Amino acid sequence: MGHPDFRVRGKVFATLGYPDDHHGALMLTPEQQGLYARDQPEMFSPVKGAWGRAGSTLVHLEASDVESVGDAMTAAWQNAVAKAAAAKRRGR
Repeated sequence: MGHPDFRVRGKVFATLGYPDDHHGALMLTPEQQGLYARDQPEMFSPVKGAWGRAGSTLVHLEASDVESVGDAMTAAWQNAVAKAAAAKRRGR
């Protein structure tokens, strides 16, 4: 898609440079997204449209700190690991 992404077991959990060089995106659950966006709206906000409603979350890099982004990235990584494990159990 023209920007770096981070994967675990074939599942993307984070990207850089989306939608521009000032942002990244994390694949959170809608519940996780709600908590991050509520507690730190200067750092986290939903991606527009259906992807955002599904949990895809923008990270405003210039407003971010290492600890907050690291915590959110860990959650996104854990989500991807769980999805990959579920897909493996289903035989995909």
